[in-house]
Amino acid sequence: VQLVESGGGLVQPGGSLRLSCAASGFIFSSYVMNWYRQAPGKERELVAAITSAGGRINYADSVKGRFTISRDNAKNTVYLQINSLKPEDTAVYYCNVYYYGMDYWGKGTLVTVSS
Repeated sequence: VQLVESGGGLVQPGGSLRLSCAASGFIFSSYVMNWYRQAPGKERELVAAITSAGGRINYADSVKGRFTISRDNAKNTVYLQINSLKPEDTAVYYCNVYYYGMDYWGKGTLVTVSS
């Protein structure tokens, strides 16, 4: 299993980014995919999850209305559109899949929100 995130960067408050996670090594279209984030000095938290066909989506309360998770099963890729960014959204964002009893993680992509 390999997960590779991209799309992070430095953005001003109120800005937007689109994160991508390219997956390989498993049948992507069969699994729930998750985005987590970890801010400096804080625990990793789940921000969004999407079921295998995209029919059910959940968000953390802190990001509802600003973040949108989606997936393209033909491209084995999951996305996270993040809008109206706030300084407290600064974190490393990780893609995750729970596969055969194990959590798999990418290396993460850093999002920094600062003026």
